[in-house]
Formats: sequence, structure tokens, C-alpha cells
Amino acid sequence: MKRLTVLATSVLLLACSPAPEPTASEQPSAVSVDSYSFNENYRSYLETLSGDDFAGRAPAGEGEAKTVALVEQKFSQWGIKPYNADTGSYQQPVPLVRMLPYQVSDMQFNHDDLAAFSYRNDMMAWSPRVQDGVELIDSPLVFAGYGIVAPEYGWNDYEGLDVAGKTVVVLVNDPGYDSGDSEVFNGKAMTYYGRWTYKFEEAARQGAAGVLVIHETGAAGYGWGVIAGGSPQRFDLARDNNNMDRSEIEGWITEASADRLFARLGEDYKSMRQRAQQADFKAIDLGTSMSLSVATKFDYLDSPNLIGYIEGAKYPDQHVIYMAHWDHMGVDPINPDDGIFNGAQDNASGTAGVMALAEFYASQPAPDRSVVFVLVTAEERGLLGSDWYADNPMLPLAKAVAGINMDVMNVYGPMRDMVVVGRGNSELEDYLQKYVEQQGRYLAAEPNPEVGSYYRSDHFNLAKRGVPMLYAKGGNDHIEFGVSYGQEKRAEYIRDAYHKPADEYDPNWDLRGVQQDLWLYYQVGHELAHGDAWPNWYEGNEFRAIRDASQSQRQ
Repeated sequence: MKRLTVLATSVLLLACSPAPEPTASEQPSAVSVDSYSFNENYRSYLETLSGDDFAGRAPAGEGEAKTVALVEQKFSQWGIKPYNADTGSYQQPVPLVRMLPYQVSDMQFNHDDLAAFSYRNDMMAWSPRVQDGVELIDSPLVFAGYGIVAPEYGWNDYEGLDVAGKTVVVLVNDPGYDSGDSEVFNGKAMTYYGRWTYKFEEAARQGAAGVLVIHETGAAGYGWGVIAGGSPQRFDLARDNNNMDRSEIEGWITEASADRLFARLGEDYKSMRQRAQQADFKAIDLGTSMSLSVATKFDYLDSPNLIGYIEGAKYPDQHVIYMAHWDHMGVDPINPDDGIFNGAQDNASGTAGVMALAEFYASQPAPDRSVVFVLVTAEERGLLGSDWYADNPMLPLAKAVAGINMDVMNVYGPMRDMVVVGRGNSELEDYLQKYVEQQGRYLAAEPNPEVGSYYRSDHFNLAKRGVPMLYAKGGNDHIEFGVSYGQEKRAEYIRDAYHKPADEYDPNWDLRGVQQDLWLYYQVGHELAHGDAWPNWYEGNEFRAIRDASQSQRQ
């Protein structure tokens, strides 16, 4: 193992106010990457974790035991302290419940001019509550615009609205997506208020009996097949209240289904979406009620987060977090040819990255602040392991300096650009920028911020509790082959391998790009772990108020 040596070159600075990306002539000259080697053991960790014998690393599956054994053996070998000092265990048990809605009725309406919505074709629905059966009968439907309550943006779609016993119908994404105006929410870049998960959470807080999100491919970032295809099986954390604080019914309806609802008012989906963008929008009674029933089978299982740390020499409660999810999709029993979802890129690559960082940190002098390595479970089931950790952290989250998440690393070679997912969120980008500059690279925004990728990986569960989190990775501008090569590789992965058995380890992968990025993750974390700074979210970010509210706990 040896530290990476890079040459410092000048680069265009792209900070909290994104500037245009450099043109080819403006981009920094590339540096030699032949000697890039942050941790020479990375490849072996990646290959091992994504091997067929790890059976797709499903929670509570046979691959889980192998993953746990490997991580624990390596952490112990390197002298990484265990999560549970009393037992010497690196495991934090995460209680999960597996739910299968095995019988879902069509959605019936109490008006003869409105035909029933059929399951999977016109709508998808389930109950988040852990109980055998749920039934809504004649629940009045109300169009609640975007379903958003965002004080920092002066937005409240529920103002003056009583939704007890009612089902709210809401739009996906947020007003900024539709306006394209950077002064409205975050413009085209989705805020958390645009995520469908938020819509369900807010509807429950408002006391709605049901909530239906209208699907639109562009605004959602994926087609109806993603929602209606595949198994309806769902996972959640096994909470003491059995999720009885959630709405009884959650679900989606198609854009065409929304047109049918709105037609009774002489409107359509497009016109109602335009109405919802107006500052004086008020919720609209849709003049009909719906009935729906869901029968659910459920069982319980445990799966561990794997947590180790290096204790800070001066401030042990203050800590920097490195995070990745170790789980993937397991095995498809009906595929006799190749049913193993190896998850090499997603996310053996990130798990191996955390291991490589832990190994390197362990070889260095102890930092002033603690460094915590968190490998979470059940990301593929809804970011559940990270959600559990965020509610049950090893050290107080108010004293978490910052965190770095690794999910689907760059295996296609050294890149000139470093893509910041959710760019413009936090001061961590300022730390990253100077080290990117040292590599002769440039920061770039994600190409499709409107799909809300920042809210779709594990770092988000810590972010929404106030911890500044960085999610960045090598982009598409390959040092030797250019942008088109990188774009082709990414598109090929999404098309052929993402969440498919084809996501397998390839010995021909050029892992110099991973080594580039590991060096950056280390440098940012190292500076924070050896300093006294407390990075924050940028002004206007939806998580800044939470971070500011915990400031007294850091003094």
C-alpha cells in the first residue's frame, strides 16, 4: 500500500454557484495516473465481495454471513475498534419486516361515470402498516398540488386543509422542476420535497388516510414499469408502533388515470399541474370518493449494519463518517442460467472502498477526531440500514463533523471530472474542490439533477438529520478517451447491468479511477478529522436549519 502522488495544476473553480463546465480547451491538462495507488488491496476486496459464492449479498441470505465474516476479519486484523466494545462485535442489528401485499383490489369510485382503476395498469397501492388487512371505504379524494409544506420556500399545499379520513392526490417532483426558475425551490434540481417518499411522509403528518402520487416519467425520473413491474414485496424497519402513524394506503396512479379523475371537473393533468404552480393555489376537492383494500403477509428478520471506528486522540465524540451499503439483490430462484445478482458495481465497489479507507487510516497516526466506518444493510430495500443507524448512531449525530458516501464507484478508468451529486448543497464541496484541483481535475454537477439522485442513497438519511454529507464520484470525462467514452460506459451499465445479474466483476476494469476518488475521499476526511472546522449546509438548503439547531451540542 502506498499513498497517491499527484501534481498540482490549476483548474476552474466550480463552487456553490455552479459555473458553466469548462470547454475542451479550458479543461486542465491531465496528469499522469499510472502511479495512482491509494490502496493496492482494493481490487481483491471488490472481486471477493462480488463473487458468486457471496450469492448477491441479500439481507438475511447466505451471502450476508460471508460479507459479515470478511468485514469483521479485516477490521479486526487492522485494529479497527468494534461498534460494541462490550462484546467486541462490529454488528449493529437492524430489525426488518418483510411485507407482501398478496391481494390488492381495484380502486373503486362512488360515481358511475368513473370506471375502476385496475391494479398495476392504472394504479399501484399497498399499506405501509404492519397488519393483515387494510380497507378504505368511500375516502374523499382531494388534489393537494405538490403535497409540500416547505416554510423556507414559503410553500404550504396543506394550508387550511383538513385531510382526516381523506385520500390526497399529489404531483411528483416540486414546483422548481416545472418552472425551470432557479429562484423557485432549486430550479430543475429536485429538492427533497420533490421525492415521493416525502409526499408519503407529509401526507401522514397531515393525517391523510391515503396518498396517491401521480406518475410522470420526466418528473419522476423513471417509467411506469419501474413502479408496476416486478414483485410488490416491500421491506421496512420493524418499528414498535407497526407504522400505525403512516397513512393506511400509499400508492401511485398513472398520468392517464389522473386525467380521468380531473375530467370530472373539466380539467386534465396538464392544467391541474399548472394550477398547482400558482402561489395562491388551494387544494381542490375532486368530487368523488374511492374504496380500496389490501391484504398483506409479513414476517420479521434481522440484518446487521457493520460498524468500526478509529478513536480520535483529542475529541473522540467528534467524528467523520465513511458510508456504503454492503447489500444487494440476492438470487433469483426462477433464473436457472444466471440468477445471482452479484452487485459488483452496486455496491461491492463502495463496500470495498470503505474497507480500503479503513485499512489506510489504520496505518496512519491516530486523528484528533474519530473516524467511523459504516457499512449499512438493506439499502436496496429502501435505505433501511442507514435509516436505523441515523436513529441509533454509535456517536451523537450532532457531533458528526461530516460524512462521505460511496455508492457505485467508477470502474472505467481515470476521469478528468468529479461529479458532485446534489451539487450546491454543502460546504463539503469547497473541501473537495481543492483536492480535485490537485489532481488536475474539475468539479461537475450531475447531468440530471431533476431526478433527485441525492435523495436516493444512504447518505440522505444522515443529511435529513442535519449531517453534511458528500456524495461524489468520477464522472464521464475520461482522461484518455474523452466524454463520449465515459457516457457510453455509464449508459451500457444502466441498460445492461444495473440491478441485473450482469452486474459482475470484470478483471479488465480499469480501477485507476477508483484510486483517484479514494484519494479524494481520504484527503477530505483527513483534513476534517485533524481540524476543528464544522462544515455546514449552504444557506437556503432544506437541512441547514436542522444542523443549526444542534450547534449548542457541539460547543
